[in-house]
Amino acid sequence: MADLAVGLLGKVLKNPVMNASGTMGYGVEIEPLWGIEKMGAYVTKGLSLKPHHGNPPPRVFEEKCGMINSIGLHNIGIEAFFNVYMPFFKKKDLPVIINFFGFSEDEYVECARYIKPHRLILALEANLSCPNIKAGGISFGKEPESVYRLIKKIKSVTEIPVIAKLTPEVTDIVSIAIAAYEAGADGLTLINTVPAIHVDIENRNISIRGGLSGPLLKPIALKAIRDCSEKVPIPIIGVGGIMDWEDCVAFFMAGARAVQVGTATFLDPYAIPKIIDGLRNYMDKKGYSSINNIIG
Repeated sequence: MADLAVGLLGKVLKNPVMNASGTMGYGVEIEPLWGIEKMGAYVTKGLSLKPHHGNPPPRVFEEKCGMINSIGLHNIGIEAFFNVYMPFFKKKDLPVIINFFGFSEDEYVECARYIKPHRLILALEANLSCPNIKAGGISFGKEPESVYRLIKKIKSVTEIPVIAKLTPEVTDIVSIAIAAYEAGADGLTLINTVPAIHVDIENRNISIRGGLSGPLLKPIALKAIRDCSEKVPIPIIGVGGIMDWEDCVAFFMAGARAVQVGTATFLDPYAIPKIIDGLRNYMDKKGYSSINNIIG
C-alpha cells in the first residue's frame, strides 16, 4: 500500500490532506460523520486576539462556478479556542495549524506571541488577506514591503514555524512569496479566495460581497504554486478549487507539498475522506510507493 506520509515543517504527517481554514468550524462539527483524525492536520478557522462578530447574514451564496462567503472572520478569539477546543485535538493527537489574523500589525504580533509551542502545533498560518485599518483598508498581503515587514515581526516573537497565506488579488504573487520567504516565512499557503459579489437582479442590489472559492480557482492556484515553487525553497500548501483526488494530484505535481480542501466539503461532507482514499488508490495503481514520487 502506498505511503501517504509527508514531511512538513519538521514534522511527519500521516497524509498531506487538510481542511481549508474556516470550512470545518472548530473541528468538532464533523465528528458525527467521520473522525477528523483521518486528515494529516487540522487548520483552524481564522482566530483573532479578541472575539470577532463577523458579518450579518447572508453569509454564503452558491454560484454556478463556486461559492461566495462573507463570514467576516467571525470567531471566538484565540484564548477561547485554546481553552475550549484545543483539548479535543490533544485527545485526537492530531497536528493543528493555527490560522490567525489582525486588523493591525500589532494585533498579528500579539496573536503570535500568545500561542505557545506545543508538539501538536504544526505552524501558525498568517492570513494576509485582512484589511490594514491604519493603511485605509488595503490588504496586508498586497505589497511585498508590508508582507516582509509583518512576517519579520511575527517571526521575532515565536519559535513556531510561520506560514504566509497569500491573496491572489495582486499583480505579481511571486514577488509577494519572495518577500515572505526573505522575511523568514517557513512555508506558504496558496491561494486565498478571490473577492467577488453577487447581484440580485430581482431586487436590483448587491446581495453579498465576499470571497469566491470552488472549482474556478483551481487553474489560478496551480499557476501560483508552480510559479512560486520555482522561486522560493520553502514548502507550499496548495488550496483553491480542490474537489477530488485528481485535483490533489495536479496540485502535488505543480509543486505543493500538502493540500487544503474547502468548498468540496460543502457539496459533500465526506469529500476529504474520499480524497484521501482516492489518492492512495491512485498511487497504488500507478505503483508509487510514496507521495514524494509525484510532488513537483
